[in-house]
Amino acid sequence: MSGHDTSLSPSSWVLRFAALVADGARVLDVACGHGRHSRWFAARACEVVAVDRDAALLDQLSSVAGITCVKADIEADPWPFEDEKFDAIVVTNYLHRALFPHLLRSLADDGVLLYETFARGNESYGKPSNPDFLLAEGELLSLVGGALIVVAFEQGRIDHGRPAVVQRLAGVGRRRRWPPELPT
Repeated sequence: MSGHDTSLSPSSWVLRFAALVADGARVLDVACGHGRHSRWFAARACEVVAVDRDAALLDQLSSVAGITCVKADIEADPWPFEDEKFDAIVVTNYLHRALFPHLLRSLADDGVLLYETFARGNESYGKPSNPDFLLAEGELLSLVGGALIVVAFEQGRIDHGRPAVVQRLAGVGRRRRWPPELPT
């Protein structure tokens, strides 16, 4: 479940759209792995819930102020956040298609979804190479459906770090004013 990138630097995609997430927001970091995004949002005074099935990785995060760790196998067990809402949900380097309805229900009506994972074509560059873990062309858009206002979407090869083929989406809930008003 954990992300493939063990770097503690946040994803450039997450950093690019992090301004959509207010300081102090309640953020869910799905399949948090080493917690690079959990740590980054916690440093912005966000209330972060980091979920992963790897207890050893969660132990590394448990003492970080602002982070609540939840050990759960979100592929095999019931969704642990059924009655909760988050201002932002972050998912990187992880794909379990059956989670999308849960993610969308757990996102506040004006919340932010930042999602980035591997797509078909990535098998040319390494793992993951199993089609079950690679998005088809445009699939991330279809999984989100009309539930969100898509602020940005990209798909294709990236070359920073090791080359990979990815899809990335930044979306906001339909109750969010979009585009935001410019200051006068």
